[in-house]
Amino acid sequence: MGMVLGLGDPSRHFWLARSVARVMGLDLGAALARGDLQRDAYRAMIDRCRGCALVEGCQTWLALSGGQAEGPPPGCLIGAELISLKHTRPSKGAR
Repeated sequence: MGMVLGLGDPSRHFWLARSVARVMGLDLGAALARGDLQRDAYRAMIDRCRGCALVEGCQTWLALSGGQAEGPPPGCLIGAELISLKHTRPSKGAR
């Protein structure tokens, strides 16, 4: 039987997910408000992030990103969702 890893701290991963999204140019709160992201999907995304073993690498990536990146860090468990949200958001000039 495989090794079962515990989930990481919910608060830590909530902020990591929001930080990665922000560096990618996403505002998860705004995505929720627009309906681009549903609460259950957001909760599931944070739970997947909590299962990640690459927390230190993620924090290093955030520190080295310069506040901007086209995509998530390598191995990001929520990277696909973040990329999808990035492609569904309205452009900055759209209303």
